[in-house]
Amino acid sequence: MSPFFRLQGRFILIFLVALRGESRYLELREAGDQDPFLLLGAHLKRELAGEPLYRRALRCLDMLSLQGQFTFTADRPQLHCAAFFISEPEEFITIYLDLVSIDCQGGDFLQVFDGWILKGEKFPSSQDHPLPTTERYVDFCESGLGRRSIRSSQNVAMIFFRVHEPGNGFTVTVRTDPNLFPCNVISQTPNGRFTLVVPHQHRNCSFSIIYPVMIKISDLTLGHLNGLQLKKPVAGCGGKGDFVELLGGSGLDPSKMMPLADLCYPFHGPAQMKIGCDNSVVRMVSSGKHVNRVTFEYRQLEPYELENPNGNSIREFCLSAL
Repeated sequence: MSPFFRLQGRFILIFLVALRGESRYLELREAGDQDPFLLLGAHLKRELAGEPLYRRALRCLDMLSLQGQFTFTADRPQLHCAAFFISEPEEFITIYLDLVSIDCQGGDFLQVFDGWILKGEKFPSSQDHPLPTTERYVDFCESGLGRRSIRSSQNVAMIFFRVHEPGNGFTVTVRTDPNLFPCNVISQTPNGRFTLVVPHQHRNCSFSIIYPVMIKISDLTLGHLNGLQLKKPVAGCGGKGDFVELLGGSGLDPSKMMPLADLCYPFHGPAQMKIGCDNSVVRMVSSGKHVNRVTFEYRQLEPYELENPNGNSIREFCLSAL
């Protein structure tokens, strides 16, 4: 089973509980009998490179990691629908509205959101995203096809929609573009390695892993200017400046997670922490005065590691927060 399949299965179950309860889970199981979650593996991305545009039907509740054209057609009133899109960390997502046939006056809607929302929590958080929350939504019923394309600010985006009349629906095309300095990221896989670089920008960047993980930081560069290391800030992590924090929690929004560790000063060499939370985040706060960089590896914790914590471990908080 591919890592992305496991991510989707885990995420979909959380989403279903939040959205509608067990009845929606039964609906998904019925859909799963008809070729469940097909074409979601990362290896298929490589196979489709250079091939004609991939097309398939969009489900009321869906998650996609492929570029292509996707069409939703209601076969009955569909009132609580969402499609989640995720790409590689170093990519933006652009959603093109090709064709829309919905009844806005009758209560239908189609909204594109720059990021993900789950149980009222947003990723990226309002603190980390460059736009106000209201500007992260594009509502077809308000803008029409005057705005045919929406590009995300990170590697995730989503569509909310409601369609009452059978036969109505919409078609979207999803494309990805390179992001030279990815800031906010949700990892598709439970294991990996990443370098987060913030070059002279006053912004906060979060790398989110929707698994309990072991995080090992191998390199942290803070407060460098023209290749020279500045003096350590007197105020430390609690004051204004540049630092990295490790967060853990059960939701999506990093601003609502528990701060587990602060890293205030540059270092070279391994530093690791076990985070037994549903969601683990490496977050960099940057003043914009320097080029900041952090390199880290992460891997999903085995069940026995959650049952028998040892070393640098945060488990009790996460269990009590579930």
